[in-house]
Amino acid sequence: MKGFAQRALVSDVLPWLRKQAVALEQESTPLHKLQGRVLASDVTAPIDVPSFDRSAMDGYALLADETEGASLYNPLTFILSGESLPGSAFDGQVTTGTAIRIMTGAPVPGGATCVVPAEHATESEGIISVSQAVPHGKHIGRRGEDIAAGQRLLTTGRSLRPQDVGLIASLGLAEVPAVRKPVVRLVVTGNELAQPGGTLLSGQIYESNSVMIASLVARDGGVLDSPPPYLPVPDSRDAIASELIRPGADLILVSGGSSVGTEDHAPSLVAELGTLDFHGIAVRPASPSGIGRINDTLVFLLPGNPVSCLCAYDLFAGEAIRRLGGHASAMPYPRQATQLAERITSSIGRVDYCRVQWTDASQQRVTPLAISGASILSSTTRADGFVIVPADLEGYPAGADIEVLLYDVSAHQQDNGP
Repeated sequence: MKGFAQRALVSDVLPWLRKQAVALEQESTPLHKLQGRVLASDVTAPIDVPSFDRSAMDGYALLADETEGASLYNPLTFILSGESLPGSAFDGQVTTGTAIRIMTGAPVPGGATCVVPAEHATESEGIISVSQAVPHGKHIGRRGEDIAAGQRLLTTGRSLRPQDVGLIASLGLAEVPAVRKPVVRLVVTGNELAQPGGTLLSGQIYESNSVMIASLVARDGGVLDSPPPYLPVPDSRDAIASELIRPGADLILVSGGSSVGTEDHAPSLVAELGTLDFHGIAVRPASPSGIGRINDTLVFLLPGNPVSCLCAYDLFAGEAIRRLGGHASAMPYPRQATQLAERITSSIGRVDYCRVQWTDASQQRVTPLAISGASILSSTTRADGFVIVPADLEGYPAGADIEVLLYDVSAHQQDNGP
């Protein structure tokens, strides 16, 4: 074994990665799969919405001019001549002295110029008494008042929210082009790993990286090429190689065996089967990380230590998955400006991923939490977020103004108040 002769700078790794991880091709995507996807072409309205004049109230459709002078002391009467319901329009015209019972969302019958709300009218034996004057056009939703045919509603590159998908459905579109979701293969290596729920033998640890990574992949818009559980792959060159060369993945995440030990086979296999563009990166934790390619597939070597694995995913692999799916590069963590209660020490040339914790419920200051100890996964659950110390700084002094990337802002607010 030998250590790393040198480590690549994060400032060199990220530009290379961004050139490699470009958005995948588009595919026609049905409505029920659009949530969170990135739109691959503009959505233009093919119809008016609504496509007809409709009632905004339950009440009676009639001629507005004929309600002039109506009041509680001077109710005006009309003959009920029909009914208009949602999906069942009145087939006729509103004429002088007549009214049509109408429900919210129902088509406004021809000739009608207003809708009198039900609370301002009474009905008895086919006669409608109106006790309030209603102006022309009142309580009528006009055709196209929401959306006009030909209007551009959503633009290419938009990450679709639930309300966006609802809007697309309201146009009568069953599917639209979206960027294809990247297919991710998860390869967890290690003879020492036992499956959760199974018996833990002497010298073994329970495998935890796969479920953590799987959740992160889903968050970032990727889809795993096989369902859980993710069985560990033996520390065997043949076993690991078969996973690396098996077709079907846009990106491969190898957890464990990323360093330079005798059982760390993944780096040399990636170099043999493709190119190992980076191995050893100046970042703490996660310095044994590696990145390469096998044919058109990006391969990320994530350290087996859980915190290092999370750090490498956040800094490199997560961004690649987001970019392949057409999403923005930035880490999807809420950010909050605050002050540092205790200093963070780093080294020039190295990026530090430092877990921090709020000092109190005021959210005014944070303190570093276990900045060493790459195997202490519980430190990430105690942490409220993390701070990125750039490579050109030797750290931050106590009292420095910093930006925290929050693991879960909603949970923190729930615990400590809004």
